[in-house]
Amino acid sequence: MNRLNLLTKIVLLLIFTLIISGDYSYSQTAESYVQSGRAKFESGDYQGSIQDMSKAIELDPKNAVSYAGRGFAKALMQDFPGAIQDFSKAIELDPKNADYYFFRASAESSNGDNKVAIKDFDQAIKLSPKNPVLYFSRANDRAKTGDNKGAIKDYTKAIELDPNNPLAYMGRGFAKAELGDKETGCKDFSKAESMGYTQAAEIKKDICK
Repeated sequence: MNRLNLLTKIVLLLIFTLIISGDYSYSQTAESYVQSGRAKFESGDYQGSIQDMSKAIELDPKNAVSYAGRGFAKALMQDFPGAIQDFSKAIELDPKNADYYFFRASAESSNGDNKVAIKDFDQAIKLSPKNPVLYFSRANDRAKTGDNKGAIKDYTKAIELDPNNPLAYMGRGFAKAELGDKETGCKDFSKAESMGYTQAAEIKKDICK
């Protein structure tokens, strides 16, 4: 189950939306660097994006969007500590923004700090309790830490909020199987398969014998 690719796509969409709709209350020059950094990010030039976002930060060090944009480019270059540092600064400047906690949690998760990531997902969910992506993401980290009961609860909530995500059914199926409940776990795999998740058939062969 390729959860990381799915989460990366989701996060990219969020950061694009965030930057495009950002309230730029600083100079046109700083804004132009942010826009240039965004364009480079979209084209895959992450190093160029980092450079432009850094210039925007030099001109206006108190705008959270610039730090978030730079953090994202760093994350995609596998510089997770650097990304976490930038997302932390974005949170310091805009502590009510659930997306920033989500971004930092995703970087922490990618860095192997699953328990720390869960705490940031907790905060993001407090700020945005109806976002299914947050529950799905926290469920993944809970499963990685061995908290399968907690993972099932989160996958179930994610499904409640977005019943069209086959990976949520897959994740819940794995967590149920880990707890010895293969029967209902396999039902979740079947549901994911019926939704077009082709890998579910192979997984069912291995687990649902």
